[in-house]
Amino acid sequence: MAGGGKLGDRDAVGIDILEEIGFERDSFVPYKPASSLPTGYLKRLELARCLALRPEIIFCDEVFSGLSMSEIASMVPLIEKLQMSGITLVMIEHRLRELFRVTQRIMVLSFGEKLIEGHPDQVMEDERVKEAYLGSQKVLDFI
Repeated sequence: MAGGGKLGDRDAVGIDILEEIGFERDSFVPYKPASSLPTGYLKRLELARCLALRPEIIFCDEVFSGLSMSEIASMVPLIEKLQMSGITLVMIEHRLRELFRVTQRIMVLSFGEKLIEGHPDQVMEDERVKEAYLGSQKVLDFI
């Protein structure tokens, strides 16, 4: 990237990346301090910072956490777009319904040990996963 002053080449590239991940170019939002942005925009800003480095892989920790349903709905196509561009995403996530919409492969850990790895449908049918995340039948009967 070439140098440039205020609103020079670097700024233009930055705005292009922000627009790519859902900031509106002509709005005031890309020009606000990050500390004043709501959670949904902060999550997008984190992705923009990664994209500026042109990565092959991005590790995402709880990308859906703290987002409203409408923010999640707008984040899912963004994640799919990143995947289609060839970027590998490794996601640590507890919001399984949303995670299953954007993943082809799941690895489930319990207390640092791998329980299973595979297609989301296969993983959710595994008894070890049910036991670890839903509890024993005695617990389920109690609830």
